[in-house]
This record gives sequence, C-alpha cells and structure tokens, in this order.
Amino acid sequence: MNLIKHPRHLHFKKHGERYLAEGKPIFVVLGLAIPSFFAQLVNVLYSVVDRIYIGHMEAVGSVALAGVGVCGPIVTLIASFGTLIGLGGSPTMSIRLGEGNKEEAKRILNNGALMLVVLSVILTGVVFAFRMPILHLFGAGGESEIYADEYFTWYSVGTLFAVLSTGLNNFIVGQGYGKTGMATVLVGAVANIALDPLFIFTFGMGVRGAAIATVISQFLSALFTVLVLLNKRTLVTIGFGGYSLRVMRNIFTLGLSPFLIIATDSALVLALNGVLRIHGGDQADAMIAATTIMLSFMQIVTLPMGGISGGTQPAISYNYGANQPARVKRCQLYILLLCLGYAVIMFFLARFAAHPILSVFTDDAALLATSERYLKIYTMMLIPLAFQYAFVDGVTALGIAPAAISISLFRKIVLMLPLTLILPAVFGAESVFYAEPIADGIGGMVSTIVYLLLINRLLRKRAEAVRKAQAATKIPG
Repeated sequence: MNLIKHPRHLHFKKHGERYLAEGKPIFVVLGLAIPSFFAQLVNVLYSVVDRIYIGHMEAVGSVALAGVGVCGPIVTLIASFGTLIGLGGSPTMSIRLGEGNKEEAKRILNNGALMLVVLSVILTGVVFAFRMPILHLFGAGGESEIYADEYFTWYSVGTLFAVLSTGLNNFIVGQGYGKTGMATVLVGAVANIALDPLFIFTFGMGVRGAAIATVISQFLSALFTVLVLLNKRTLVTIGFGGYSLRVMRNIFTLGLSPFLIIATDSALVLALNGVLRIHGGDQADAMIAATTIMLSFMQIVTLPMGGISGGTQPAISYNYGANQPARVKRCQLYILLLCLGYAVIMFFLARFAAHPILSVFTDDAALLATSERYLKIYTMMLIPLAFQYAFVDGVTALGIAPAAISISLFRKIVLMLPLTLILPAVFGAESVFYAEPIADGIGGMVSTIVYLLLINRLLRKRAEAVRKAQAATKIPG
C-alpha cells in the first residue's frame, strides 16, 4: 500500500501497512477497535448531552425533552450529508496516496470540500423554508411543538458547521491522523458539555440555549478540522482549483451507500415518533419523551459498536487484498467477539442498571419508569444485533457493498419499518417497541447466514485471481 512516503509519517507506515500484514490478528483488531470505539463514545456525549440538561429543566423538562427528541433524527439526517461526502471522498483519497499520487489526492479533497460547502448552504435554505412541515413529519405536535421549533430553528443556523465538521473529519482520518480525527470530535463534545448549563440555566435561555451551545460547539469542531487541513504539516491540505464533475460524481456515488444506511435510521425514528403521536392520544408527548431517553441509551450501544465493527475494517480489507484467508477469518472472529462482549455488557446494564443510567436524563419518576420499561423491551435481542454489526461491516470490508446494504436494509426496511407501522395499529401504541427486538433477532440470523455463505467463496475467488495474476507475470522458458 505504501500509504505515506514523507519521512514525518514513517511511523504511520510502520504501524499501518506492516502491522496489518504481520501483527498478531488480536492486537491488530484491538489497535484499530479501541480508538474508533472511544471516538464514537465521545460522539455519543455530543448527541445526548443536550437531552440530559433539557430533561432537568424545572417544570417543563419532560415536555421540552419530547420536543428535542423529535429533532434528534432530523439532526442526525443533516449530519449524514457530511458523511455522504466524507466517506465518499476519503477512501479514494487514501488510495491515491497509496499510489503516490498526492496531487490527485489533493484534488479529491478540494472537490469534497466544495461539495460540503454547497450542500450545507442548500440544506440551510431547505430547512428554514420547510421547518414546520419537517418537524410535523417527524412527530412534532401538542405541547412539545414549541420546544421542537425553538431548538430546531436555532440549530439550523449551524448546519454549515455540522456538515463541514462531519465531512472534513473523514478526510483527516483518511490521511492516517486517527488521533487528530478523534480530537476534532472531542473539541466539540467538551465545549458542548461546558456551554450547555451556561446557556440553558445561567443565561436562562432553556431549549434555545441548548441549541446555541451546540452550534458554537460545532463551529469549534469545524474550525479545528479546517485548521488541520490548512496546516502545511498535514500531508494533504485544502486548496482551490482542480474541480471536476467527474470527481464529484464519483464521491457522491461511493458515499451513497453509508448515507442511505444512516438515512434509514432517521426514517425509522420518524416512523416511531409518528405512530406514537397517532396512537398515543393525550399521552403522546410523555411517550415520545420516554422514547427520547430510551433512544439515547441505544446510541450508547450502537455508535460505539459501530466504531468496533467499522473501525476494524482495514484489518479484514488489507489481508483479503494480500490473499491471507486465515488472517481474514481470524480478524473477523475477534471483531465478532468484541461486538458480542460489548453487546452482552450493554444487555445486562439495560436489565439491571437502567434506573441509575436513565435517571441522568430526568427527575420525573413516572417518565423514568416508562423509559425503563421501553428500554427492556427494545433491548431484548441486543446480543443478536452484534452479529448484524460484525458481519455487515465484515462483508463491506471484503468489497461486497451491495450485499452489506441489502442485509442492513432487510432488517430496517423489510422487517422493522412494517412492524413499526403495523404493531401499534393492532395491539396499541406501546407494542411498537417490540419491532426492534423482532428485527434484531431475525436480522442477526440472516446476516450470519449470508456471511457464512459468502466468505469461503470470496476467499477462494480471491486466491484464484492472485494465482492467475502470478501465472500471467511468469516469463516463459
């Protein structure tokens, strides 16, 4: 791969390519999984800290929490446009660096940065023009609507910063600066934790203050990423010129797969809030508030687990490309075991420690009890979910993106979305929470079966391709 040739980055080459090829699989997997896991854990803090403070607002905490909960999937959807460009451009940029083509790598970064700016400006206009219809679509209504509108209006001001920080961070990590990439997330998370109580309580700005604190935090993250990519000591820096519709089209096409997966998550939360609004009657606000708390716990499950399964993909990809089938299987086994270990821990926390964990979001005893009940239902099949994460990202690492997308969308669109819509119509509003464990159990089995059917065939196909390539390079006689 020869990813980085500059003397300053020789340490990355030594611990990157050589380590992937020769390191013990368990240490290779741990070396990739640990920083990715903690980066996502920090990212969770960024996502839930607003809800923690808002839930403790005097008198209106639960209603305000319901309003902010409605905004949650919209905020995630907005940030996912940064992922669309970041994950669409950074892998190709890394490949060009591996080829020694730094100019083309810089060109890809320039095009990606321009796309991020243009896209964020368009998104800002769309959000302000259709703010209320979007909120109603995602379940805003009742007493919580005013808080949803207040939070989302101010949050929209920072759309540019949210998209830029998410997208450009991928281009930093793609150059091998993993710790720097984690630092960009940490800057925003720490700032948000510090600024939230100041704006919400000290300045008495409530939900509006939470949104403003988030915008400031995202600005700091975006500023940090831009400064890193402008620094001459960075391998590939942002510049102007070299813009190409072909390059932009390639970025968009490659980034579409991860974007669709994230977008469907937002669609599922949309459906969940929607059916609670329709079938919850005068309890809809309280049910959405409890759901917001429960989903905050689920973020602590899914984002770090995704950090393990996604962050370790290079261990599989590199050894697959190097035609090392035994190392591929060994790495995949350790990734699965890490995902399973984390899922088991979170499963038992949900069962036996839900009360102290969820109580950080609210002092309302009734709301807390409802959240605990929802969480115990929602996490019934948390352990099979580990198989879904490990094997979907494992198939992606082998370069079979269509299969990975199909497995993921099968669980979300074929199973979970219909169940989310049908169950409450037949059995009542709270039955909607059974859609997740049913989909997780079936999805885990299906992903395991698909992976086992594919893996040996793919490894044999790779070995045959290498054998033919070697035979073709032999000099006759």
